[in-house]
Order: sequence, then C-alpha cells, then structure tokens
Amino acid sequence: MTKKIGLLGLGHLGKIHLKCLHNTPFTVLGAYDPDDGAFEHAERAGIKLQRFQDPLDLVKASDCVDIVSPTMYHYELAAMACREGKDVFIEKPVTTTVEESESLLEIQKLHNVIVQVGHVERYNPAYHALDQMIGNPKFIEGHRLALFNPRGTDVSVILDLMIHDLDLVLSMVKSEVKNVFANGVSIVSSTPDICNARIEFDNGCVANLTASRISLKNMRKLRIFREDAYLSLDFLTKKSQVVTISPILDDEGLEGMTIDTLTGKKAISIKELPVVETNAIEEELNDFYRAVVERSRPKVNLEDGYKALKLAHLIQSKIDQQHDV
Repeated sequence: MTKKIGLLGLGHLGKIHLKCLHNTPFTVLGAYDPDDGAFEHAERAGIKLQRFQDPLDLVKASDCVDIVSPTMYHYELAAMACREGKDVFIEKPVTTTVEESESLLEIQKLHNVIVQVGHVERYNPAYHALDQMIGNPKFIEGHRLALFNPRGTDVSVILDLMIHDLDLVLSMVKSEVKNVFANGVSIVSSTPDICNARIEFDNGCVANLTASRISLKNMRKLRIFREDAYLSLDFLTKKSQVVTISPILDDEGLEGMTIDTLTGKKAISIKELPVVETNAIEEELNDFYRAVVERSRPKVNLEDGYKALKLAHLIQSKIDQQHDV
C-alpha cells in the first residue's frame, strides 16, 4: 500500500531523512522549507522533489508528514497536521516546551492520529540486539559525548544529546522518577554544553548520565547493571556485550574467569552479541510506515517523547536553581 509522505524541513537532518525515505515503502510527495538552498542541494544530488510554498498545502496533499524542522516549529507544524487528520513523524525533542507537548497530546487524541517521535537510538542495532535482556536494571550509566558543532546550540546539551539517553532509560525502568540531581556548565553557548544528571526511581534504580558537546572525541555508550548481569552498549560502533555471573555447581575442569563472593565462588561469562547491521533512521521510518498502514502503536509514540522532554526540562530546572543561588 503506497502512502504519500510530505517532508517538512530540508536542513541537515531533513536531507538525511529524504535519502532514507527513498529506501522505505513511502512515496515522497514533496517538501516544504523556506530556504532556497535546501532545494538546490537536492537538485545537485539528482533528487527530483516538488517544492511546496505553504506547509498547509503540503499537509493537505499528503497522507502523513515527516517533521524535521528546527525544534521551535515542531509544535506548530505537528498541531497543523493532526488537525488535518494526518499521521505525524516528528524529530526529537518533540516540542520546545512541556506545555506544547501536553497540548499536542490533547490534539492527537481529539483527531485520533498516530504521532511517532524520532528517538532513533531505540532502533540502533546494538540496542535491538539486547533489548529483550535488560530485565530489571539496578544501575544505568551513560556517556554521550560529541565534538562541538554550532548546528545544535539552539537548545541545551540536555535537549540536544542527553534526551536520547533519557528516552532509553525511561523505556527500560518501569518505575516513576523519585529524585533528580543535576549539574551543568555553559562553555561556548548560552545554554549548558556539559551536563551530568543523577536520576533516582521509586523502585531503587539509579541512572547516572553525562552529556557533552565540546568533547575531543565522540562517544555514545550505555552500561546497564542487573542483579546477575552487566550489559554494555556502544551505539557508535554498534557493539553489544553481556557479562553474566552465575553460581558454580561443579568446578571440576572449569575454565575461564571466577570470583569469590559472599555467597561462594561464581563464574563470569563474557559474550559479544551478534548485531545485525541496519540503518536506524530507515528502521524508525519503516516503523512509522507500519504504524500508519496497520493503525498500530509505533515503538516511540508521542507520550514517550513527552516523558523524555518533561524529564529533560526537570534536569534543566535543577541546573537553573543552582545558578540562581
């Protein structure tokens, strides 16, 4: 079944989405972007793309839309599409403010449309390789570091980078947030460029997350500690590793690593998980297509995007409170 999709935004990420959409069942109807240069780039790349001068015209002509505009326009464009009864894919962060997300949730329910949020790490093959093994985490540690890029400085590092890990943590921990402690520093922009957040949950799980956009190297790693296992994900190299600890019932002929614990000697097993190489953006857009056709829930829905944004703003408020003292 062919579905016509309109692309709202043709900047850096919009161009990537345009390329990926051509590898999905969607038919790209056209695009809207006020920048003439964005369309000239598409033409030079050999991509024929109908240009719409008014976003509403594109929304009305499409079956669904892909919003890859600057964050400040997300709410306006998504609300417009929902009111026209169109399904929406919207990049993260879902909106600028929590209030906008709450309003968008109401509009979505009123018009009974599908809204998926682009938290792409949920589709990373390294995460997919072990998402069924996460179980009940006790402690989660994340580092998301990036080289400086002025393109992302319209929002804080919390909304630019850390929000990926906030979404992942909220999807893993089946409990409410109890306490949040955070520190952040502005170095090259007017908003925090480095941030560390400690998130405590009602069930006792703790997540310690660090994000920086002025690092000398790129890093996107997450470590998950269960009672009986340690899971390691590298989102950049797309590698997943599981370290398990199990009781030794018979140590005769035992090879490998062992440790002495309060409950006896235990064996340590280290396993590299097989990872199927995929394009995470194509995977999330394919998920959106399935949701549109089957009228099903996408892996990352609007409520997920809202919860991640709400936690991100709570972390920001904790940093602001410290600076006000």
